[in-house]
Amino acid sequence: MKQIEVQIMGQSYLLGCPEGGEPQLREAVERVDAAMCKIRDAGKVKARDRIAVLASLNLAFDLAQREASLASAQPAPAAVAPVAPAPSAGTGNDDVGDARASQLIQRLDQALAGDGHLL
Repeated sequence: MKQIEVQIMGQSYLLGCPEGGEPQLREAVERVDAAMCKIRDAGKVKARDRIAVLASLNLAFDLAQREASLASAQPAPAAVAPVAPAPSAGTGNDDVGDARASQLIQRLDQALAGDGHLL
């Protein structure tokens, strides 16, 4: 496995990289760096670990939204039976999922910063 050195928010990291994966890894590093710098530059959060957690939550939320929009844009194949949601996944109702996501974000924000906002 190849190792590459990258910079995230001014700090160097040595990362393991699979063969042929360097472009994707560097793109991921750029996204993380941009997300962390945006939070830092907003000035509400100073601690690097909190900035990292908030950036990862924002990136994961964006990814989940993209996946949901792709899933809703593609019709399910007729030959596949619908899968019941996992017990903790809610009822499948978008409003319930949105409410649960909002509650989770509020609880994370309270635990991390206590100011009522992720950023």
